[in-house]
Amino acid sequence: MDDTSPMPLETAPAALEIRPRRGVNLFWRTFFFLALLLLGSIVAWLQTFRALESEPRAIQSAQQLASLVNLSRAALRYSDAIARVSLIKTLADEEQVRITPREPMDKVDVFERDKLSERIAEKLKAKLGSDTVVASSVNGQKGLWIGFAIDGDSYWLITDPSKVGPSRNSTWVIWLMTAGALSLAGAAFIARLINRPLKDLSFAASRMRDGDFDASRLDEKVATSEIREVNIGFNRMAQQLSKIEQDRVIMLAGISHDLRTPLARLRLETEMSVSDPDAREHMAADITQLDAIIDKFLDYARPEPQQLAPVSLNTVVDAAVYAVADYEDMRVTVNIPDNTVVLADEVELSRVISNLLENARRYGKSPETGITLVEITARTRDQWVLIKVRDHGQGVPPETLPKLTGPFFRGDAARTAASGAGLGLAIVEKTLQRMGGVFSLANASSGGLAAHIRLRRS
Repeated sequence: MDDTSPMPLETAPAALEIRPRRGVNLFWRTFFFLALLLLGSIVAWLQTFRALESEPRAIQSAQQLASLVNLSRAALRYSDAIARVSLIKTLADEEQVRITPREPMDKVDVFERDKLSERIAEKLKAKLGSDTVVASSVNGQKGLWIGFAIDGDSYWLITDPSKVGPSRNSTWVIWLMTAGALSLAGAAFIARLINRPLKDLSFAASRMRDGDFDASRLDEKVATSEIREVNIGFNRMAQQLSKIEQDRVIMLAGISHDLRTPLARLRLETEMSVSDPDAREHMAADITQLDAIIDKFLDYARPEPQQLAPVSLNTVVDAAVYAVADYEDMRVTVNIPDNTVVLADEVELSRVISNLLENARRYGKSPETGITLVEITARTRDQWVLIKVRDHGQGVPPETLPKLTGPFFRGDAARTAASGAGLGLAIVEKTLQRMGGVFSLANASSGGLAAHIRLRRS
């Protein structure tokens, strides 16, 4: 492969796609804890209902059923055959209670299956005698079967087991579900009410970070005193930062205006008064460098662009590469898909690419040849365009990477042999932030420094 051929974007995914894992936001966390609290309260209420209403009701029903068995036994004992048949028929029709003879070969399933049924059976045996048999089914027929004896004859009294079980009324379940739904709605409302000021504060902070101080103002008349104090303090801070930003822009504009006039006179005096060509050339170069440093200061203090628009990345990169095509110590290769369009400011984006190329030319020369080999590659991913500008120089120490985008910071002398204001990469990062993009630096795996740009796809 040719040394100047574009390399794949081997470091682009790592630099541009790594993001800290996002956890549950504050609204859902608050809602979850409130819902958990409500669920715990409902479970505790159900256990209280079971202890104070359901079980005592079942035991009371068992006592009433035992009384019914005793009354039926007494009535059957002292009635003649005709009256006994009539009594059995009346109990079956009006009380849903049947009385049948008990056979020795009956297949019995015991009723004691849990603590509540054991309590019911215990209460029935206490009322009717220890020889009383309580079954949940006999010969495969479900029901509540109570075995008792009358003068040596054994009988079964069969009734509905729901008479001694917990209440089967579904009304309380409907009310419970309604109360649960209303509680969850209330929890969502409370969570939203609690988290809304934090959401507003987060939005205002993000707008202030992007330099939009007017949109970062918070309501100073909210009812909650603590939130009102926070909003007032934040607004005052935003006003002070806005004033500082305006003063900085005015100061740098004044510096530009005040310095460029004497610089122009110095350039004229140099051209007219200095007879030594070599000295005149060096003095003119120093003046040009001072003028370029002033431009860097103004670029760094430049306000955000007025409007972003679709921009052809191919056109911008081709223009920037054409401007450095005559440099003998620089080779640039481009690998960008045709018709790649990004949402940006064309002039600002052109300045970004030019700054990166100039930075690579100054600091990214290959140690073997002394020539800067630069690759500009791009690809699209979802709604983003990923751009990489990579040189084949010595790279930088990993601990230095985060500092390179800081204003007035310059790398070590082993890498840098040029002079400047130390604002090039800081201007690049700030410009891309104003355009809603992301900028990062990383050492390429095969050597050199790679600058990664992420811009919105138009």
